[in-house]
Amino acid sequence: MTTIRDTSNVDVARQPVHGASGTAGLPEMPQILELEAGPMAHGGHCVARHEGRVVFVRHAIPGEVVRAVVTEAGEGARFWRADAVEVLHGSEFRRTHQWKLADSLRAHAAGRLPVGGAEYGHIVLPHQRRLKAQVFRDTVARIAGLQLEVHVTGAPGDDPSGLHWRTRNAFAVTPTGRLAMHAHRSTVLVPVRNMPLGVPGLDALKLWELDFTGLSRVDVATPASGESALVLLTPADGADVSQLGGRMHRQTSRLPEGTSVALIVPGETPNDRPEIHRLRGRTWTQETVASVRGSEHAFRITGDGFWQVHRSAPSMLVDAVLAAADPQPGQVIADLYAGAGLFSAFLADRVGTEGLVLSVEAAPGASRDARRNLHGVTQAAVLNGMTDRVLGGWLSKPDQPVADCGLGGHSVDTVVLDPPRAGAGKTAVERIHRLDPERIVYVSCDPASFARDLGLLSQAGWTAAKVDVYDLYPDTHHMESVALLTKS
Repeated sequence: MTTIRDTSNVDVARQPVHGASGTAGLPEMPQILELEAGPMAHGGHCVARHEGRVVFVRHAIPGEVVRAVVTEAGEGARFWRADAVEVLHGSEFRRTHQWKLADSLRAHAAGRLPVGGAEYGHIVLPHQRRLKAQVFRDTVARIAGLQLEVHVTGAPGDDPSGLHWRTRNAFAVTPTGRLAMHAHRSTVLVPVRNMPLGVPGLDALKLWELDFTGLSRVDVATPASGESALVLLTPADGADVSQLGGRMHRQTSRLPEGTSVALIVPGETPNDRPEIHRLRGRTWTQETVASVRGSEHAFRITGDGFWQVHRSAPSMLVDAVLAAADPQPGQVIADLYAGAGLFSAFLADRVGTEGLVLSVEAAPGASRDARRNLHGVTQAAVLNGMTDRVLGGWLSKPDQPVADCGLGGHSVDTVVLDPPRAGAGKTAVERIHRLDPERIVYVSCDPASFARDLGLLSQAGWTAAKVDVYDLYPDTHHMESVALLTKS
């Protein structure tokens, strides 16, 4: 049974409780509930109930009894959100959180909110993976109506603590110029002086010691291959870019030799290409990826272009995609949402000069990188455009040359897709099905959107022949999956 406790003498983060609309809902005095944590749900929270209402509780473990401070509520809200602030009956799988600033128990005891991310940091790593497998299975069953048996595999060499794996990190900036991170689902900034999930090269930069006044965001790429880091600076609204550039050039002169620094000025509209002003070094990073099957490629990633954040993710996913796609000489493979050409390069090796890889990417910057990364690979064609539109062109004029948005008379043997977190969506899925490939290899970072798209493909006659799930985001609720789909 859940109860409401008197909070008059409880030292928890003194933040107003917000409703679903973002306006003040309950009184500012925090409301404390005693809850029994139910199963883990997609999103990193346990499902609990209070007087019949669902409460999503972060920083708990299924089976625990906790005291939790309500963080979002409202009289008409379908559910509430809460953070565990005290463990009354703990799980055998609980450990001291690996990152103090992300630890809800210590944060609320100190009168502040925990930073977002690392919401699994209080759980021992093997149990994190068991919970992720359960969440993946439950999500696919609930959304797609399919029963899948999956296990979650970690990356070789991962630290047992789940730390030191992120090669890409983003920080907000406080009004006083210090690096910070947002509290979960909040505009509140929490200053940071380290990032334990980051690879060691991040701390070596000592960015915490610099004054970033005038910026709104700092992005850092520290390549897994040991290449020099790239620091990207985004000006705050209204900042004088010319003056800011000079001051940031002086500030960042304290960074280790070889570190590149660039100022990214967003366009006037979201569709405008941002301007990149080089302050030091170059405006791109290089990553080298090797496959267990023997080949190796170097990739250039410009600015804040997408790249897998776990240091081992590119090689692990390449190997998984090659195993699922089983590309053969002479085949035609469509690589959708191809980014800088990671999968395309290795697929092109396998299909050979008699085959063809169609590398499709919507982001102009990533598409330009793909052209550089695939330069000289005659069996690869890089196409810049929205995936569903490119697919529509292939279906409407298959005999037109590839350069004219056609298929050049080819039929597609295999489709590989690695869509963003939102998934591919109904239109793209339907058009992929109409291409009539022999197999589909679906790479996903979100079980909910994957389940939705898998449900659509299942209705069209496709079967998940094999699904592998990887823990490429330790200490967080995120996971990556690679699914091989074949015709029923």
